[in-house]
Amino acid sequence: MSTKAPSETGLVTGEELLAMGDIGPCELVEGTIVKMSSTGGEHGTLEVLLAVELGGFVRQRKLGRVLGGEVGIYTRRKPDTVRGVDLAFISKSRLPGRPGKKFLDVAPELVVEIMSPTDRWQDVRKKIEEYFAIGVERVWVVEPDNRAVLVYRSATEMERLAETDILRGEGVLQGFEMPIATLFSEE
Repeated sequence: MSTKAPSETGLVTGEELLAMGDIGPCELVEGTIVKMSSTGGEHGTLEVLLAVELGGFVRQRKLGRVLGGEVGIYTRRKPDTVRGVDLAFISKSRLPGRPGKKFLDVAPELVVEIMSPTDRWQDVRKKIEEYFAIGVERVWVVEPDNRAVLVYRSATEMERLAETDILRGEGVLQGFEMPIATLFSEE
């Protein structure tokens, strides 16, 4: 693990954070490293389930890539903010090749956030605003406690989908469908 020091301002850049290696779950918010808790089993299960369903749809149609595992995305520069998203879809038109080893500096079309017990809504709302500000088209927020998915089409326009509803892709992801109940099934 590298231990490169922060810049002279005391703020950390995205490049410096990446060079630090595995320092545990964190995000970079306006140049400051913010530690995060590891996720639990339910969160991991939901992330993989969505990644498999969405990834299969995207791969079959050769639409682009589904990225997971807290992939880092720049939402601001100078000072840098790098958010770790649970899942993201980015089309071939936005990212024609492989993503590379750096944090993404191209906005995906879709970001998926899965609420954890330690998440605070004020922080999640701030992230949603940041995503739309960089050009993200949709944000799906999965709420395990409420067995629901919130579909954001802008920072202020949201639709709540309950267990009896179907999550549908829009735009480049038109045709993707997944019953919300599938996410929360006990099987």
